Amino acid sequence: MINRLIQNIREKNAPVVVGLDPMLSYVPESIQRKAFHQYGETLEGAAEAVWEFNKEIVDATFDLIPAVKPQVAMYEQFGVPGMAVYERTVSYCQSKGLVVIGDVKRGDIGSTSEAYAVGHLGHVKVGNKEYSGFHEDFATVNPYLGSDGINPFIKVCREEKKGIFVLVKTSNPSSGEFQDRLVDGKPLYEMVGEKVAEWGREAMGDEYSYIGAVVGATYPEQGRMLRKIMPKTFILVPGYGAQGGKGADLTDFFNEDGLGAIINSSRGIICAYRKEEYAEYGEDHFADASRAAVVDMIRDINSALEAVR
Repeated sequence: MINRLIQNIREKNAPVVVGLDPMLSYVPESIQRKAFHQYGETLEGAAEAVWEFNKEIVDATFDLIPAVKPQVAMYEQFGVPGMAVYERTVSYCQSKGLVVIGDVKRGDIGSTSEAYAVGHLGHVKVGNKEYSGFHEDFATVNPYLGSDGINPFIKVCREEKKGIFVLVKTSNPSSGEFQDRLVDGKPLYEMVGEKVAEWGREAMGDEYSYIGAVVGATYPEQGRMLRKIMPKTFILVPGYGAQGGKGADLTDFFNEDGLGAIINSSRGIICAYRKEEYAEYGEDHFADASRAAVVDMIRDINSALEAVR
């Protein structure tokens, strides 16, 4: 799947991923009203509103982007109907040719980790049949329980030709409370990066490993160091736009081949219609605003990469 992701990035000249992280408050009132008229002010109604919101954004942007990253918590909050819409969103995006990165941040050990890996990336056996549950192409994984939590995912990735992105240095302000702690003279995130590179050497695609890393756009200096530690690791970079990251800050996340990183924007894309620079589109044309924001994001990142080549 890492080969497919790279192919999509090259074909569209767009090292970006759109985060489908919809809070109900992000969904225009007209869509909410329609969903509530059909299902009432219920979990089913909220999930339907989220689905319609997602679908319009995907329809407006799929030809520009290589991948999407739905954040599972935004769907879990609506219970079983929300999780049904999560799977529906995954399926719809894949039908449009998009690679789907399930932002699930799972992390456990033993049979529990195996079950998470199977549920999101693999196949579960039911009698004489097998089924794929949420069938994402990649999943994000928390490494802080050690190899016991990661190895079941690597096993499934090998079987299914899929991938994971391991949390290394996250974009949130308090990440340093633990991730920056020195262990034997090194920041903990650096040691995690070394481990990701080690896991990745045993799980290579054609050019890059299918064991990737998550490194926040808000920490470009750390990203520069980690790029050197993990030369064959694809880096998923959250924090562009709403969290302050800009194209000029992100060039060191990439390798000299122009690959090696994919930049995520969530609120900056799906809530673009609320931003001053896209206000002309209005709430009724929120998806067109999202498309315009994607175009601007791609231009910003590619211009920054061209400037350093």
